[in-house]
Amino acid sequence: MPKTVKLHVWGDFACFTRPELKAERFSYDVITPSAARGILEAIYWKPQMCWVIDRIHVLKPIRFTQIRRNELGVKMSKPKAELLQGGMGNVGINIEDARQQRAATVLNGVGYVIEAHVELRSRDENPEIDSETKHFEMFCRRAAKGQCFHQPYFGTREFPVDFTLLEDGDMPASELPEEQQNRHLGMMLHDIEYIPDKKGKIVSSNDGRRLTANPRFFMAELRGGILDVPPLAQTHS
Repeated sequence: MPKTVKLHVWGDFACFTRPELKAERFSYDVITPSAARGILEAIYWKPQMCWVIDRIHVLKPIRFTQIRRNELGVKMSKPKAELLQGGMGNVGINIEDARQQRAATVLNGVGYVIEAHVELRSRDENPEIDSETKHFEMFCRRAAKGQCFHQPYFGTREFPVDFTLLEDGDMPASELPEEQQNRHLGMMLHDIEYIPDKKGKIVSSNDGRRLTANPRFFMAELRGGILDVPPLAQTHS
């Protein structure tokens, strides 16, 4: 059995945007597995491994609040022909001209415990060089010291994450009201699956292959304040 990481994370605000309501952001009720994975990767990640989220404990009441955020109203344009040919050009965006204020419905005062384990993308000939245990221990050392590659965040970078590593048997007290501990959360984004596709618009930074992004969803349900996350193979697009 792989060793399980338990990370306590909390913050003042969070926004895990529902894809069907992306024009003016509206958050899911709880953190998504992909957002939880992003927090772990901010602390420790290597190309040889990946994080698999097992379950998420919801510790704080599910409360929403409305705010207004500055966002860009346009996307970055494609490189111009003269740039592709080595000439001069400008593909930047003047944020003063493109800035828009949009409403957002976000979570207020969040706290979770993320349980996850490491899986290897490929096996090395020498298991001592590249093993789940090695990556697990390196993560634990970094998390215990508060180290991270970049500041982890809850959905958007405006909402930073505080975190602490939990030892075996430790679990913060839950403040989740009884009426919120068991509820259906509906369809939730699990993660994005990248499928090899010669006509794909995404180019892998590891091997240069072209990929297509395929979002995967699952029926989310809180039971006793815990969201059990199914394997990616048991989700659907």
